Amino acid sequence: AAYDEAIALDPTSMTFISNKAAVYFTTKKYDECIKACADAIEVGQANRAPFEDRAKALTRAAKAYQKKGDLANAIEYCKKAQLEHFDKATQRLMKTMELEKKKADKLAYQDDDKAEEAKQEGNTHFRNKEFGKAVGSYEEAVKRAPKNATIRNNLAAALCKIMDFNGAKREIEIALDLDEKYVKAWARKGDIEVLMKENHKAMESYKKGLAIDATNAACKEGLRKVTAMVNYGSANMTEEERKERAAHAMADPEIQSILQDPVINQVLRDFQENPNAANQAMLDPSVRTKIEKLIASGILQTG
Repeated sequence: AAYDEAIALDPTSMTFISNKAAVYFTTKKYDECIKACADAIEVGQANRAPFEDRAKALTRAAKAYQKKGDLANAIEYCKKAQLEHFDKATQRLMKTMELEKKKADKLAYQDDDKAEEAKQEGNTHFRNKEFGKAVGSYEEAVKRAPKNATIRNNLAAALCKIMDFNGAKREIEIALDLDEKYVKAWARKGDIEVLMKENHKAMESYKKGLAIDATNAACKEGLRKVTAMVNYGSANMTEEERKERAAHAMADPEIQSILQDPVINQVLRDFQENPNAANQAMLDPSVRTKIEKLIASGILQTG
């Protein structure tokens, strides 16, 4: 009532209307707050109130919309406020709300039934060798069901067909984060790593799949092939090819880490100077695994 009296005494001032809006906000009357802010801004614009005051009213309206869960209007009012008078706090508020809205929109978009429809469309495109369209359908399915490991696996397969091996590996790694016991994904990961000439990683992926299911045909065949590739490559590569392969492996952080391991360095020296000690060290599963990775990557030559 006191604010209404003050407004009546000076209808050209937006200050009292803004104060009234603040009271509405404090008492959680958000619709009334938004209406009062709009009235304040109208009066302020008509009477050339300071830009900062008008911006404050717009920001308060934005906060009221945020409380109501209407992030679209909240962001819009923040933008209007910034046009009146730029404020760092309002900018931070707007960025926070934009992130909230993006998250809310993403969540609202999720739908298992529509994800299945998109997945089946992708499967049809894949069977018809329409791999670009298959990627599009699987990507839509992922948006609808981002935690579905099977869809990620299918997307990885389609990405391989269009030669996007980095994208395929990214998707298959997400699939395995979602379900680390998904054997088909371990097999797919190994296949992708072979295509990327990361034979040492492929061997590990196939072995991880077989540790879950020792009878899995894809992992068994993948491991057999990559082992044969490593053995054949070691025996038949030219010196130039060997250097290229080793250089590619040296770019791998895991290989770099193994080479910096003092235990492994000692074993490598022992292979030259003390074979018995090296053979003894190879009985340690951890050491053996690391040495096998160096061989598979082409860093360590045998034979």
